[in-house]
Amino acid sequence: MSVAHHRIEPAITANMTIRELIETQAERCGDHVFLLDPHTGQSVTYSELRSCVRSVANHLNRLNIDQGQSIAYALSNGRDCAITILGILYGGFRATAINLIAGAKTISHVLDHSQTRLIISQARHSELLDQAQEEATSQTKRLDITDLLHDGNELNSTVQSVPLLPDNDGLLMYTSGTTGHPKGVVLTHQNLVAGGLNAASAHALSPDDRALCVLPLYHINGLCVTLIGSLVSGGSLVIPSQFSASAFWDQVRDNECTWFSVVPTQISYLLHDDKSGTETGLQKVRFGRSASAPLSPDVQSSFERRFKIPIIETMGLTETAAQILSNPLPPGIRKVGSPGIAIGNEVIIADKNCCELARGSEGEVLVRGPNVMERYLNDAEVTRQAFGDGGWLKTGDLGRMDVDGYVFITGRSKELIIKGGENIAPREVDEALYAHPDIVEAAAFARPSADYGQTVEAAVSIRDNSQLTQAELLQFCAQRIGKFKTPDKIYFLDELPKGPSGKIQRIKIFDLINERQTK
Repeated sequence: MSVAHHRIEPAITANMTIRELIETQAERCGDHVFLLDPHTGQSVTYSELRSCVRSVANHLNRLNIDQGQSIAYALSNGRDCAITILGILYGGFRATAINLIAGAKTISHVLDHSQTRLIISQARHSELLDQAQEEATSQTKRLDITDLLHDGNELNSTVQSVPLLPDNDGLLMYTSGTTGHPKGVVLTHQNLVAGGLNAASAHALSPDDRALCVLPLYHINGLCVTLIGSLVSGGSLVIPSQFSASAFWDQVRDNECTWFSVVPTQISYLLHDDKSGTETGLQKVRFGRSASAPLSPDVQSSFERRFKIPIIETMGLTETAAQILSNPLPPGIRKVGSPGIAIGNEVIIADKNCCELARGSEGEVLVRGPNVMERYLNDAEVTRQAFGDGGWLKTGDLGRMDVDGYVFITGRSKELIIKGGENIAPREVDEALYAHPDIVEAAAFARPSADYGQTVEAAVSIRDNSQLTQAELLQFCAQRIGKFKTPDKIYFLDELPKGPSGKIQRIKIFDLINERQTK
């Protein structure tokens, strides 16, 4: 009597590389669809994904770029974008995300700071990259994604590369800081896989799930939650080229999506856009996920009443490969106004000495786990300051934890403005304003917004006899830092409020403006 021998497939754990993860899922999931283009209907199975990323890795290897060096991607969303990112990671290179709305000046800093050897891009971004490379001091080659993916490489060839380890650099993603210069967050392969596992665990993702990815893959939410979360769960992913409120529900229905991850701004757009489709035919959607900025309880309640889809509020950082907190899925308890409980990592509320406080006390939110970044690139001192005793990462967020372990964010210890899930450093806006010769004082600050979470506003004082107008200054600012970071409004004051040391106080500007508007 013969005995059938069944291969025991390895479990997906954080102690893996992206290369191992793709190989494992190609063997495990085979012909199951992983990526789907809603515009063309073209799909990529897990087996085809492995062939495609091997091809990308081999192409990059032939360019004599050493393992671990930065290869940047400046790409709009889509099937090819996902394959390119995973191919860079599979080959052992450091995938460096280019934020396409950051402005040329910021991109030039990223290229120089990361010592990027190659930029993979699309023709539609040529003008932006031309401007950025003109300002950059380093010389960086560009490769069109069409030449990378369709050059006739042997798809099933074995990748000739040195061994790849879980603690090797995987992703480099820049996030704004209070200094005005974006910081380069280095995430290892372990961090990335752990981030995907956290999302898969929190939301009970399975091979039966299909996500709609409408967040850019140069954003940690889109990359780690939807892309890698789907990869570790064996599910599938629909990737349109961009978010469209009018097309969103058709894309959900036509592709039988079971979940989506969005930011509060997009939730608001969907709620208020009468052209976003009907509320019928959405029975397969298990949940929607909100992250990257606080979600208004009123917006959440209105959305759920209209679309009959539960919104799971979460919280994450670039430094933590996205998610650190999540509300449970129904029928678990969801607490409106809270991003939830820790899943896959540890979270505490601590004092200035990183000592845990009693439940209900306000302090800084600290996190520790396999998803937490290794370091900021080329900045040992800022890295040291970011961590407390015991390996706790200081998030810069203030909050309290209730008796059930739910965290409620009460403020920020830093001055970052979070607009639509993107971090904006006030100083970067200040410097753009100060570049105008008529500006004497300038300071940007955040204003709460139902659509964006926060929007950028600013106050300035100008030189005597200047005829400068708000419209001229807004245009001047947009040319330097892009429209997204440009203030919605600029207030002209005789003098900006200052503290005893002469430092301009942003919070007092906000209060002063509010007082003037209520009179």
